[in-house]
Amino acid sequence: MAHPPANDTLASRLTHQPVPLNFGTSGRRGLLVHLTQLEVYTNALAELEFLQTLPASEGGITKGDPFFVAADLRPSSTQYDAGHGGRGEIAQAILRAVRDAGLTPVFLGFIPTPALAAFALSRGKGSIMVTGSHIPFDRNGYKTNTSRGELLKHHEAPIAESVARVRARLLAQPWPDSPFDESGRFKSGSAPLPAILDDARDFYLRRYLDFFPSGALSGLRILFYQHSAVGRDLVPAILEALGARVHRAGRSETFVPIDTENIDAPQLAALQTLLDESSAHGPFDAVISTDGDSDRPLILGVHPGAARVHFFPGDLAGIVTAQHLQAGAVVVPISCNDAIDQSTLAPVLQPKTRIGSPFVIAGMEQALALGCRNVCGWEANGGFLTGSTIELDLRTLPPLPTRDAVLPILTVLASAAARRLSLIDLFATLPPRYGRAALLPNFPRPVALRILERLTAEPALIPRFFTPELGFSAVARTDTTDGLRIMFQNGDVAHIRPSGNADELRIYAVADSPSRAEAITTSGILRSLERELA
Repeated sequence: MAHPPANDTLASRLTHQPVPLNFGTSGRRGLLVHLTQLEVYTNALAELEFLQTLPASEGGITKGDPFFVAADLRPSSTQYDAGHGGRGEIAQAILRAVRDAGLTPVFLGFIPTPALAAFALSRGKGSIMVTGSHIPFDRNGYKTNTSRGELLKHHEAPIAESVARVRARLLAQPWPDSPFDESGRFKSGSAPLPAILDDARDFYLRRYLDFFPSGALSGLRILFYQHSAVGRDLVPAILEALGARVHRAGRSETFVPIDTENIDAPQLAALQTLLDESSAHGPFDAVISTDGDSDRPLILGVHPGAARVHFFPGDLAGIVTAQHLQAGAVVVPISCNDAIDQSTLAPVLQPKTRIGSPFVIAGMEQALALGCRNVCGWEANGGFLTGSTIELDLRTLPPLPTRDAVLPILTVLASAAARRLSLIDLFATLPPRYGRAALLPNFPRPVALRILERLTAEPALIPRFFTPELGFSAVARTDTTDGLRIMFQNGDVAHIRPSGNADELRIYAVADSPSRAEAITTSGILRSLERELA
């Protein structure tokens, strides 16, 4: 029998140059055209092998254990996408990596990222969510959780070493023995998904029905924007189980990327249209939705009488949520609205962190080490994390140290109902600081970093772009915790930072009025920086 040449390996047969899948702010994200099943499998297998080297106390997993997998509704998560180089079936690649790592794959179906995490963590097992979250349609990725929570920043370096070893091993396989073809797809072709275990969906629902009082949302009428969110059926079911009347609208079988940090005028107009078209089922107290993997909330109040939507940013929703939960320690990243510094939460505010849930989690762990109780945190996108058991009115909520959309949605609505306030009036009780955000898409990260380096190294450049003609006063101080945050003497705040998940340059603004915050984000500063400093 003839033997293949020694150099006839998978590496020699590939028709493309593999592009490494890198960590973003939380999880791995990349352009779909680069997400071959080979690349996904390589990274997932390496992470699973790394987790098996950790003790259980540090989130380790054991060979033979169940390992839980779920996916969002982005087509490429579970199907091949002919429009992006035939990439896709990412979940199938993950499930195979789980099996090949000596674990028992369990598919929990299409559920929110926090529902997967809550179920797996309650059993002390690891999990992977296949999701691109809110990022554009031409991208996707996945997020790995240890048996104790999210992968943290100190895990990334040893995982990178594991990826290098696994990559070398796979690429060196003799061509006949490799499970991958020249394009990086499994030679076996398209694979069906395994049967779905529904237990995680029911576990997540019970998490909130056992914590919130029966009828906590009675009397509220909610318009739920379903679009393509993976929680589009489960979240309204939770709302109804707590007494709200829910009208579902806007369901889409085409994926809709919703970035809750960047709700701009066209999106607000579309949400207003949705409200107008649903008027026969109203009036409504709120319009509610989530992003694609349902770990970030979208909360809008409705002005009584005028039936106009009013968007409440996630960092303000976090303040309302933490106040209602009687938080004993709160952790937020530097990008959050500084209304928290003037609120009743100021005495329990911990040092502000870099942007990204791993940094918020690290901050919560530090608060726990100090003996704090009712520890929680959130991000500007509204994803809310609980670092400890939350105790409220003789009810307890187990910790869930990952972004969650449902807790802030339910808490904001329950607080409004309990206080007999509209959402408009509820948020009016917060210090009058208003935030907005905007971004430039398809903005190369190296270019964004060069811009920040120039502004940071040469602070005299700042007034050249943030001018009196644009309404800015003199600079009071700057903060480089993450990106460049500029505080002006008149109270304006402008924060420039490249996204950690996609090629985007973002600007966050905070001001004393909504119109001023809007003016900062629409002033064209990002384009000016691009023209002159890139």
